[in-house]
Amino acid sequence: MRIYKSTFPSVPTPEESIFTHLFTTTFSQHSPSLPAYTDAASGFTITRAELKQLAFSLGHGLRHEFAKLGGVSFTRNETIMIFSPNSIAWPVMLFGSLAGGLKTTLANSGYTARELEHQWKDSGAKALFVHPSLLPVVLEMFKGLNVQEEEVKKRVIIADFGMTKEERGQVPAGYLTISDLIGKGSLNEEEKFPGKLAGETAYLCYSSGTTGKPKGVETTHSNIVAVINIVRPAYPKVEAGKDVVLGVLPFYHIYGAVKLLLFQFLLGVQVIIMPKFDPVECCRNIERYKITGFLIVPPICLALVHHPATTKFNMTSLRFLTSGAAPLSGELAQAAREKLKSVGAIVHINQGYGLTETSPTTHLCSLEESTKRPKSVGRLLPNLEARLVNDDVNEAAEGESGELWIRGPTIMKGYLNNTEATVNSITPDGWFKTGDIAVRDKDGYWYIVDRRKELIKYKGFQVPPAELEAVLLTHPAIVDVAVIGVDSEKEATELPRAYVVHGKGIKGDEARRFTKEVQKWIQPKVAKHKYLRGGVVVVDSIPKSAAGKILRRELRERAKIEILSEPEFQAKAKAKL
Repeated sequence: MRIYKSTFPSVPTPEESIFTHLFTTTFSQHSPSLPAYTDAASGFTITRAELKQLAFSLGHGLRHEFAKLGGVSFTRNETIMIFSPNSIAWPVMLFGSLAGGLKTTLANSGYTARELEHQWKDSGAKALFVHPSLLPVVLEMFKGLNVQEEEVKKRVIIADFGMTKEERGQVPAGYLTISDLIGKGSLNEEEKFPGKLAGETAYLCYSSGTTGKPKGVETTHSNIVAVINIVRPAYPKVEAGKDVVLGVLPFYHIYGAVKLLLFQFLLGVQVIIMPKFDPVECCRNIERYKITGFLIVPPICLALVHHPATTKFNMTSLRFLTSGAAPLSGELAQAAREKLKSVGAIVHINQGYGLTETSPTTHLCSLEESTKRPKSVGRLLPNLEARLVNDDVNEAAEGESGELWIRGPTIMKGYLNNTEATVNSITPDGWFKTGDIAVRDKDGYWYIVDRRKELIKYKGFQVPPAELEAVLLTHPAIVDVAVIGVDSEKEATELPRAYVVHGKGIKGDEARRFTKEVQKWIQPKVAKHKYLRGGVVVVDSIPKSAAGKILRRELRERAKIEILSEPEFQAKAKAKL
């Protein structure tokens, strides 16, 4: 067995809760008066000390005041959901829940009621924080579950923290808010998870793993304490109180939650919070707040290259971009460096690799090496081991590709309520099978070259083909379907593309009209990142193996030919191999 060790020295990772680690063990490393998080639009800021007080206050409110005010009662290790776009309320909700000893499940703010229902039921959440703009989705979900209004109001907390009086005035009557729960007392100390108790679940992000419906990934306190410490040796050198990071990545995604809300706090770096990525507002905020670091996904890099906003604002404070969630091509990274250099910003662009199941980061390329090895995801992080395996059995020879397996303290506990999926993903001796095909060079740098799994990644978001196929099969005219991903160079991402069999075997113009209808039909039924942007194609049959498995490779080969003649791709897309 060929086991690759990290070339970094091992680092200590205490067995304690995330909250204890950030607010006790390492808290004094940086001044309590340093700004921690700032709302980009209003400038409203929370310092490190203020956040600690708010977390203890909200933790007390959840455990002791919520039930008194008519809500459900919470005990240690029960689950609360957060359903909100990025906002200044996020760190308060996240750390307040942790202080109170609760698990948090983070829900995609683009979810429909049907998608939210799956996570609500599977996670076992007792209540949820919800942004006022998303309350209609929550109410629709509860209506579908036949939950009466009186019971709904026991389980909903409106995330009003940081809002103006006018905005608070628009909150529907009868619902409890974060403001109702804070300021009524404080925990003396957080719920502790020392030693083996650090193996308790802290977060439940939802991932499709290699296939299938979204599954709850049980990320433990020790997983997170480990990952935020092992990433430090490879991460760009920053200075507390001086470096400022732009927080655009969605906080419900483990990349945003860990690398922006948790890791930057450990570093003492201020995070400027934006609700979503907008090129103009992004560049405006880089100028306004003198942003030095920006954690991105490849489509953001593409926007910086092509959008005129890059040349209209002062970008010279920007020092580094760190990309993740999907592969960043060397060509795109170079184009971004050149574009930013043209406006006076000397910027290094590096990338890393990881998955929800690995908490997330396992590899990170240093800024120094990023220009020499632009396609590399860097070196294996400290305390981790890796293997390259083919067909679950054979070790890849030195310099050859194989499926990347990872072992170490950041590997999830498992998939919630899904023993079969856990057993299929983690071997008895602790190796997590990533489903990604990788190569390691002689210097210890890693490259992701393909993906064994079927998951589609649209701008860093996971799109499970099986989930879209299940929705499409509810269309009265569709009798069979297969979904694949196709690469769009224009958008620097994969796009979901559906092949459907019509019950009446339609052809020609009728088929073309039907494909447009299906693209519109599915939109209210799924989150926006799952839209069929790669198109819909009517076929006579779906290619399948003798065992009934969809032969997606055949469809990918077919797509390579088809999309060359489709105007919307402008001959710049190719099927994902």
